[in-house]
Amino acid sequence: MVSITEVKSTIALAIAGAFGFIIALIWRDIIVGLMNMAGLSVSSFADATGAAIATLTAVVITVICVIGILYITKWGGVIKE
Repeated sequence: MVSITEVKSTIALAIAGAFGFIIALIWRDIIVGLMNMAGLSVSSFADATGAAIATLTAVVITVICVIGILYITKWGGVIKE
């Protein structure tokens, strides 16, 4: 029989993984855009302002996701106090 602790731990790890995936996708867009600005035609930012706004947004979302990862892993019992 699977205990509630095991279920919570599995759910927490899955949600933490999803947050990590979101972070990776956002930073991928930033890196690709910056490479294009440097002349390596991969994707595009219109200008440096667009790149700065995208980078700031990525930083904010990263912080939110990391806080979410910490909260969820604590809830799921992955992190013990």
